[in-house]
Amino acid sequence: MKISERIGHVEYAIRDVILYARELEKKGRDIIYLNIGDPVLYDFKTPEHVKEAFVKAVRSGQNNYAPSEGVNELRKAIAEKEGEKGLPCGPEGVVVTNGVSEGVDMVMASILDPGDEILVPGPCYPPYSSYARLYGGVPVEYRSSEEEGWAPDLDDLRKKITKKTVAITVISPNNPTGAVYSGKALKEIAQIAAEHKLYLICDEIYDRIVFEEFESMARHADDVPLVMLNGFSKVYLMTGWRLGYIARNGRSKLLDELWENMPKMARLRIASNTTAQVAAVEALRGPQDHVREMVSKLRERRDYVMKRLDAMDGISCVRPKGAFYVFPKIDMKDRWKSDAEFVIDLLKSTGVITVHGSGFGKKYGAGHFRIVYLPPVGMLEEAMSRLEKFLK
Repeated sequence: MKISERIGHVEYAIRDVILYARELEKKGRDIIYLNIGDPVLYDFKTPEHVKEAFVKAVRSGQNNYAPSEGVNELRKAIAEKEGEKGLPCGPEGVVVTNGVSEGVDMVMASILDPGDEILVPGPCYPPYSSYARLYGGVPVEYRSSEEEGWAPDLDDLRKKITKKTVAITVISPNNPTGAVYSGKALKEIAQIAAEHKLYLICDEIYDRIVFEEFESMARHADDVPLVMLNGFSKVYLMTGWRLGYIARNGRSKLLDELWENMPKMARLRIASNTTAQVAAVEALRGPQDHVREMVSKLRERRDYVMKRLDAMDGISCVRPKGAFYVFPKIDMKDRWKSDAEFVIDLLKSTGVITVHGSGFGKKYGAGHFRIVYLPPVGMLEEAMSRLEKFLK
């Protein structure tokens, strides 16, 4: 039977690699999962006041369809949060989505026609490239400089703008590298977008999971057509609740037509989870103590993993400044033909599952692999020891 050509272009390396792990588990192998960025799988728990708000919403009968663009009180709370970061959007400038992934889907569907190009950071979180291809677009990687802490190479970005380019994507704090872009870099990217009249799509889902200073792109966007993507999975430990949002730069009139049309995508899929949205209001407006505690634990785990990696031959790694990933470079030494082969060999030999770097971009991700350092130090110690033995 026929399948569509477009489905063949869909990749999601982070979960595709699990298929190998499942086969090993069937044979009784002990697997250490360092591939998925889900803090709730470990010792990070959804805040109690958020869970209580969800239960209360269910019991009080808030189980109906929500408005397609989102529960109004949540849209107000999101506008307040983004406003504090420098983005004037107002509740009317917010669309609530089923996770950031659906937000990426909606944006790509709304701005790309076949043959259009969209600039994405290399390496890049996979759905940006996959959704672009799904709608006939062409993702073009602009270089991130590993030598400069995975900072965006702005000269390379400029060189890759063509008549077909419609948008620039920025992910900061970055997945998979953990880089946090400087205000200077953000300002220049915003200026490039303005100069060429391009959409500026910015993903800031890790905005509060940082170990140094963080600046939002919103502070530098002025009247640039900035589309902000964010969500509740990471900072608010609500991964399974699947809740995110798209917010617009209210200063940019260039976004008016997009905002008239993109909500059609929201209406098409009916709505996001009503009770989760009610609870998300409490997440934004309630106590924030868990964020400081989470970042403190992650700093300890990052430092431990970096200490172990720095002591291993055949590995070099840039110290991440945010999120919960490290992206080491592998010295292949003719042992492996590719980073994907390295990751599968590591998994089969040690039971440690990571993600091959080329899954985040075949040009700039190749020769690397991504490690999630969310587990407790005891589990990380075992994983690092297995990795070290494997390399030797």
